[in-house]
Amino acid sequence: MAEQKIAQAKKQDLHALRHSAAHIMAQAVRRLYPGTQVAIGPVIEDGFYYDLKPTAGITEADLPKIEAEMKKIAAADYPFVRSAMPKAEALKQFQAEPFKCEVIQGIPDPEVSIYTDGDFVDLCAGPHVGSTGELKAFKLLSVAGAYWRGSERNPMLTRIYGTAFNDPAALDEFLKTREEAARRDHRKLGVQLKLFSILEEAGAGLVFYHPRGAVLRGVIEEYARQQHARRGYLPVVTPHVIKSGIWTRSGHYEHYKENMYIFKMENQEWGLKPMNCPGHILIYERDLHSYRELPLRFFELGTVYRNEKSGVLHGLLRVRGFTQDDAHIFCRPGQLESELTGILDFVREAMLDFGFPDYRVEMSTRPADFAGDPAVWEKAEGILEKALKDSGIPYEISAGAGAFYGPKIDVHVQDSLKRTWQCATAQLDFVLPQRFGLKYVEEDGKEAVPIMIHRAIFGSLERFIGMLIEHHGGAFPVWLAPVQAVVIPLTKEQEAYAARTAETLKAGGIRVEVDDRRQTLQARIRDAQLMKTPFMLIVGKREEAAGAVAVRSRSGGDQGAVPVGEFLKTIQQAIKERHQG
Repeated sequence: MAEQKIAQAKKQDLHALRHSAAHIMAQAVRRLYPGTQVAIGPVIEDGFYYDLKPTAGITEADLPKIEAEMKKIAAADYPFVRSAMPKAEALKQFQAEPFKCEVIQGIPDPEVSIYTDGDFVDLCAGPHVGSTGELKAFKLLSVAGAYWRGSERNPMLTRIYGTAFNDPAALDEFLKTREEAARRDHRKLGVQLKLFSILEEAGAGLVFYHPRGAVLRGVIEEYARQQHARRGYLPVVTPHVIKSGIWTRSGHYEHYKENMYIFKMENQEWGLKPMNCPGHILIYERDLHSYRELPLRFFELGTVYRNEKSGVLHGLLRVRGFTQDDAHIFCRPGQLESELTGILDFVREAMLDFGFPDYRVEMSTRPADFAGDPAVWEKAEGILEKALKDSGIPYEISAGAGAFYGPKIDVHVQDSLKRTWQCATAQLDFVLPQRFGLKYVEEDGKEAVPIMIHRAIFGSLERFIGMLIEHHGGAFPVWLAPVQAVVIPLTKEQEAYAARTAETLKAGGIRVEVDDRRQTLQARIRDAQLMKTPFMLIVGKREEAAGAVAVRSRSGGDQGAVPVGEFLKTIQQAIKERHQG
């Protein structure tokens, strides 16, 4: 408990420092570009940003100049002074700042909070550090455009991103990690490794998988099918398009319409599915179910479509069309805890198989726009928390972040760069079974309403593939690699032997190619390395005479010549055990 309090205090201190850095950055920009209008400057996960409307265009080439001005402000050691001001007076104070005035008008309190440091006055609730002199380790990172309040109907502002730390060593470590993350960027590696494309002429946020990317995705899908079958899930397939009446019944039309693709056909309104759950519910309600059938677990690799704003789209990590490893479990109240435990075990095993041994769990509670009975929500939250405590998994509470139909647990995995990614989820639902009138027959012959769990292990396959690319830097473990080995004949005379070797490996279940291009051996090895191929198998006269291959691994270099059969057994074992190397 003491360690948690210390960690929380450090987090709060860093938040205050970064919030102060955002103010200092806006102050510096205004000094350099007099007349600049300022909007908002929040703290974000790895730093801060400020949205501004400067009197001249700002590019990344201008960031060193802004940093230098920030250092002057820090050296001046201005204290951050808070004051309260009546709204009417604040509107006069900020009359030349339309964005600030809009924020002030939306504040329900009669007074607003103001912070002053030196010549800069800003509307802000805080907190801040004591003075500007506490800002010692910071860096401005990038410049982007951002619509005011995220709406394309509003003015475009300049958003400057930055970060700050309590000591220079932490900043240096962050910047090194950031550089490595740029090298691992899945969008860049996706092109280099010929995995996928997102084509603007076809539509932003829509993914085209190339052959290698489709193989990678296929391996993940097959893993998902096998693991779900092993755990008693039943496969289902639902349509991509459903009449709007179903979305009205489910509540998605009310709570999610702005993110749906709605259209009319044959004088009726239809919607592309943003979720798979209503389809699974419709399958469940086709039959009368006995308590003996429960828990009933439906699983689908279901493709969904969401009308995301263009400004938030980001490679595979945020798209408009994606596939979920979606499951819905219909169970009795007494089965709920064991099902949740089973889900957590499933997550643990899957994350280890894909190379993510470290993760944390977040439990999200009732949001403001919840549906259903508050008492039922409290019961559901209690069940979730008990399952987490009994599993021994550390977790945090995210108040008010649940889905509208029930509380949930989200799993955040840590990658090789110590970044966290939201991945698996399990959401309790006491609302949709009631709305759709779902029933099952209890032991006493009476009808009862099942409890429903919405559940995904990988979440979006697109997002998970993006995570995998960046986590492994494109150098996938051999069991995941789209091409696991490439056979390279030294000369034209070994081409036939190279082809026979490849066929032997293919017959053993290995994904293999032959590179018999008229290029030097070094060039072909280099190309295989660039494509992150786990094994390069060189075959010359000696290898052909011995029925062998000279093995060169992606990470270990030359490993000598071994018989083809021996290499096949070795790679098959690595695949079977899902080695991470």
